[in-house]
Amino acid sequence: MSIDRTRAMWPQIAAVIVERIQDGTYPAGSKIPSVVQLANEFGVVNSTAQRAMEAVRKEGLTRSEAGMGTYVLRPEERPAAE
Repeated sequence: MSIDRTRAMWPQIAAVIVERIQDGTYPAGSKIPSVVQLANEFGVVNSTAQRAMEAVRKEGLTRSEAGMGTYVLRPEERPAAE
């Protein structure tokens, strides 16, 4: 997925993270890159990468552990769809 710099960046970055979770690039149980790493990868400020990570967390795909990082939830750990 290519990033369109004429549109808001955080939803596009969130979509890339979700895509990577779905295609197994970030498998269940694995740690995903930090906000700083994602910001560097996409050439954005940390707050933009943080907003993208928060959007993915709200989708129920990841969990964060203070001081440890963000991890992909296993399917059985994810909240049930309403």
